[in-house]
Amino acid sequence: MSRSASADDADALGGLLHRRFSCRAFLPQPVPRPVIERILALAQRTASWCNTQPWRVHVTSGAGTERLRERLYRHAASGAEPLSDLPWPREFRGVQLDRRRRSGFGLYEALGIGRGDMAARTQQGLENFRLFGAPHVAVITSDEALGVYGAVDCGGYVANFLLAAEACGVSACPQAALAHHCDVLREELGVPADRVIVCGISFGYADPAHPANRFRTERAALDEAIDWVDG
Repeated sequence: MSRSASADDADALGGLLHRRFSCRAFLPQPVPRPVIERILALAQRTASWCNTQPWRVHVTSGAGTERLRERLYRHAASGAEPLSDLPWPREFRGVQLDRRRRSGFGLYEALGIGRGDMAARTQQGLENFRLFGAPHVAVITSDEALGVYGAVDCGGYVANFLLAAEACGVSACPQAALAHHCDVLREELGVPADRVIVCGISFGYADPAHPANRFRTERAALDEAIDWVDG
């Protein structure tokens, strides 16, 4: 083992990875600004292609969050056509489709929503645009000129933001759904035309009593994800 690494480091990272979950019900209590800045400073250490660091992050608090929440929910509930800077997956197939279904059905089961209750499922989907009650949202954007490379780097930033938040006692939920209403985000947050909206991350303190926060997704075994090439 390298002198600069230790079992304690791996255990600490493992603890964060296992504790972290997508929070879908938040308390209204805001996160203190120094804590938010600490999360952002840690996430800023993310590796990126040629150190381009393409992310630019819009972070809301207070009235800014409430204004965005109200506008997003009203827009989504109206049935407005989704508009995204990034293409939606062409299809979910095979094991990815199975995992997506299990994740959705597991959440609905935790919330007591039957598989045939489309009205309740639709309403739960709209909770994305209430930001699940979070007092803050971080909207992640990339330089349009970098294309897929910028988006991939922003994915690394999102992962590190989630771990940094967990390390600071803050819960979070990454949300591609918010980016499907990029026209609203662009107008409300003043996102320039040369920036691609990648996703949002709602964050704050989890409501421990809410049944949505008892739901956990599973992870595939290594032999489902790894091909060893030894010779």
